[in-house]
Amino acid sequence: MQIDFQTINNAAERIKAYVHKTPVFTSANLDALLGSNIFFKCENLQKAGAFKSRGAVNSVFSLSVGELQNGVCTHSSGNHAAALARAASLRNTKAYVVMPNNSSKVKIAAVKNYHGEISFCSPNLESREETL
Repeated sequence: MQIDFQTINNAAERIKAYVHKTPVFTSANLDALLGSNIFFKCENLQKAGAFKSRGAVNSVFSLSVGELQNGVCTHSSGNHAAALARAASLRNTKAYVVMPNNSSKVKIAAVKNYHGEISFCSPNLESREETL
């Protein structure tokens, strides 16, 4: 897939109704200290609590109804898991999420809040991929 300006515009259009337009802050003190202009994009204020919502919504809303028939899946210990579960719920499909058994209770609760179905595994990549 080639990513050009139109591809980016299409993604922005696809997700705009489902994500926050988060603020950008600056700091004159940091600018002076670092001799540069520093910008803070506050994606911690995004839906599901992270920038991961943008990619998850774009991916899920790029799928056809047929492609969504069996749901979507991922392995993640937190933010992407919640973002994908939220995006799936917006499209009325299931989200199957593999999470390490030592995941944060807050992250687990976020996935469950968005109706994600969690399978737990050992906290290593091999176990995540086997469980998925």
